[in-house]
Amino acid sequence: MIEVENGHLLSKHPDKCRFPHGHTRKVELVFEADSLDSREMVFDFKLIKRMIGDFLDAYDHALCMNTDDDKFDFFKEAYGDRIIGFEGEDPTTEVMARTIFEHTTASLKRFVDQPDPEYPVRAEVRIAKVRVWETTSSWAEYFE
Repeated sequence: MIEVENGHLLSKHPDKCRFPHGHTRKVELVFEADSLDSREMVFDFKLIKRMIGDFLDAYDHALCMNTDDDKFDFFKEAYGDRIIGFEGEDPTTEVMARTIFEHTTASLKRFVDQPDPEYPVRAEVRIAKVRVWETTSSWAEYFE
């Protein structure tokens, strides 16, 4: 599980969530394979940070916004790369789980196609699901 301090605002929300607010998000990634490798692993956990560490670091202490929000350009001008735009959609926890799943899927493929000599990843390894916790009692998950 990886923790990220992250803010968002949901421009389509009818209540308080339409205002900027933050969460200590926990990101759970579940990988699976049909068998274990020669080291009795699906793959080495060390690679998870390499696969998605920089991607998730971009979300840390950043504000996620719908690019259609009237104030998106104002915030982007004021805070630059600390504003992450979601093209035409609100950055709900569900959308964030899907985005992380898609990024991890592509990153995993790169590690299969261009294996690390010390920590190879077999072609049968796949991301099963991503769960993103918004609070200690609410979360969303995405899988295909």
